[in-house]
Amino acid sequence: MPPAASTQPAEFVWNVQPDAAEWVHHTLSALAERNSTIGRLAQLLRDETGTRFVDWVDHLALTESASHNGAPQISHTLGKIGYDGEAGDRPETSVWRHPQGLFPPIVTGADQDIVAIRADSVEDAATALFVALDLDADDDQRRSKLSRQISPPAAATSSAARVDLPSVDFCGQLGGQFLQACLHAENGVALCIVERHGYRGFSAPTVDNSQINAARKHLDEFRRRQRAFDSPAIGSQYASALFAKAALDIGRDWACDLFFQAEREYWRSRNQAARVQYDRQNRLGLGWANHDHHTYRSSRRAFFHLIAALEQMGFECRERFYAGREAGWGAQVLEQPHARVVIFADVDLSPDEVTQDFAHEPLEDRDELGTVGLWCELHGEAFLEAGMHHLECQFDFDAAREQLAKLGVESLSPFTNFEFLRQAFTRGETWQVEPARVERLLSAGRITQEQAERFLRDGVIGSHLEILERNDGYKGFNQTGINDIIRRTDPRAVAGA
Repeated sequence: MPPAASTQPAEFVWNVQPDAAEWVHHTLSALAERNSTIGRLAQLLRDETGTRFVDWVDHLALTESASHNGAPQISHTLGKIGYDGEAGDRPETSVWRHPQGLFPPIVTGADQDIVAIRADSVEDAATALFVALDLDADDDQRRSKLSRQISPPAAATSSAARVDLPSVDFCGQLGGQFLQACLHAENGVALCIVERHGYRGFSAPTVDNSQINAARKHLDEFRRRQRAFDSPAIGSQYASALFAKAALDIGRDWACDLFFQAEREYWRSRNQAARVQYDRQNRLGLGWANHDHHTYRSSRRAFFHLIAALEQMGFECRERFYAGREAGWGAQVLEQPHARVVIFADVDLSPDEVTQDFAHEPLEDRDELGTVGLWCELHGEAFLEAGMHHLECQFDFDAAREQLAKLGVESLSPFTNFEFLRQAFTRGETWQVEPARVERLLSAGRITQEQAERFLRDGVIGSHLEILERNDGYKGFNQTGINDIIRRTDPRAVAGA
């Protein structure tokens, strides 16, 4: 059983969920036996991207025939393994979600058995996978019967909502909050692709053209948002005002999804390892739909403003994280359940502060800089000019590290290597540091002359891609391991990459 942190609230002590993991594995295997394309796609994902099929699964939809004893038996089993049921989008369906583990939702009472995977773009994924899997466009069995399970809005019948792939059926609105396509149906099992933007349901919501146009406009504004300001407070206020306008036009959850799409793009533009892996995944049209969490580093003075901006976007504070007295830093974990985004927000922290609500009580500046504070002084706030410290995605841990190494992307030794959780950073991306930032630190006595010269000459580690593998549905983090890797990447101990 994974070690629990004593500082976490009881409801956020995450444990492994082996019964649910076994059920999901068994169900996917049974569905793959009926639809051979699922197994072929799983092998393609491992070979081409170093990822596992299960980590791309958006949801499963099951009919009565999926169980020998009928849908009531499925519901009984789901309840026993920790799933909670709720009313579905249609009267005859129910939706089951697992609150204590990282597992796909299950729709019961469906008209067709469906395995749906996530993608950043259904159009891109359908086009790429149709070719990569060599699907026969003339095979009528591969056409979906989704119209019986999901009632598409009228706009979905227009040619603008479809890609020119004759055996791929699309449901939803192009540019809307939800789009689903059936890639291949065989023996009553459909393999589908789902694109979501801040939407948890399974029937495409109707949105008008003005909202679709507004979504494009706000995504462009998020991509181009100003990031350099005289103070973090002003920068956060600007970002919050930009977000508020988007939320007014398209809703908070949709706006949140688009905001973090832009954040991932900005981070990728500053990290070579990210560009290499993104290209691998996006050759199959999938993008970053396997993201696990986004890590932001914040100065003490900016942390209050960061949390306020995230809560405005619909994030809820989850567990507090403290790496120990000797570490000198802590974090607040936040989750936006509708946009499916998790944030790990780092800040320098003293032992006595972990007992207070440090996410909502302003932290005063102090002379001593920990690893997180020094990173912010050298590069800027992660929420503003620096961009994310790292994005962590879900992988086949060994396959991803081996494949990336062959492409020139080395990874550091794992800082977590449990059966239920494995983690490693790629070698850090070196960023050049503005001389004015180094001079301020030197004048304040926060770094030595030797460190100042080294930072200016060699640069300083700025960001990473993190390779992660979760098993048995484990949703938590490893305090000891993370503290170790944070210390190992402190620029006072490590120069450049």
